[in-house]
Amino acid sequence: MPRHGESAAAGLVERGEPGMSLPTVILPGYFADAAPYREMEQALEGLGIWAKTVPLRRRDWVPTLGGRSMTPILEKLDATVRQVQQETGGDRLNLVGHSAGGWIARIYLGEVPYQIHPSDAGKSCLWKAHPSVATLVTLGTPHISQERWTRRNLDFVKTHYPGAFYPQVRYVCVAGKAVYGQRRPGAWFAHSSYEMTCGVGGCWGDGITPIEAAHLEGAENITLPDVVHSPRPGRLWYGSPEIVSQWARYLA
Repeated sequence: MPRHGESAAAGLVERGEPGMSLPTVILPGYFADAAPYREMEQALEGLGIWAKTVPLRRRDWVPTLGGRSMTPILEKLDATVRQVQQETGGDRLNLVGHSAGGWIARIYLGEVPYQIHPSDAGKSCLWKAHPSVATLVTLGTPHISQERWTRRNLDFVKTHYPGAFYPQVRYVCVAGKAVYGQRRPGAWFAHSSYEMTCGVGGCWGDGITPIEAAHLEGAENITLPDVVHSPRPGRLWYGSPEIVSQWARYLA
């Protein structure tokens, strides 16, 4: 299995014939709506993979600001998964989480009630979706963070579901290697973001998430050169068709 720092070329598996892959649900990154992920959907569909993005709007994220509960997003993810299962007639699927969507998806897989916020008092906050998920792909996900607003949620994930926690789920963690963080124009923001995430600003990442934070112990870890975190004119990102074709080979 590819581990930290290995290239995307290592350990690839054949997907089989078009249309034979499981349906795939895409969970957008923090404060993103579904629109930018249409490119990713179309790329997957071009590879014969049925795909649907959780239909989020930016205002859906407002209740989560300041490190609050991700339950509103988890509920929309669950509703989309149930809709896809109904539409496709199967109970198994793949999940793709971009940025924060990756660690939110790890909560969704779990068996421990997500009851760490006062706003969730009296709610079940338990989805236990791991039996239905064949593969979880995380794209530029910060699986660790030094940022105080994020740590409460991420500490819950790390404590209860460390690394590639469920052996029956295939974890694939994709990192971009496009920007080296430095204290100079053009790289200052990346340096600050990396430092806030993993404690070190002088390292490689996708301009937002450093490679170290995007990989998980026990997962199939991929590093893709020249891939930035979010859609930008003239740059490759995780949803660009030529990049999707590289990580989509891991989908069940």
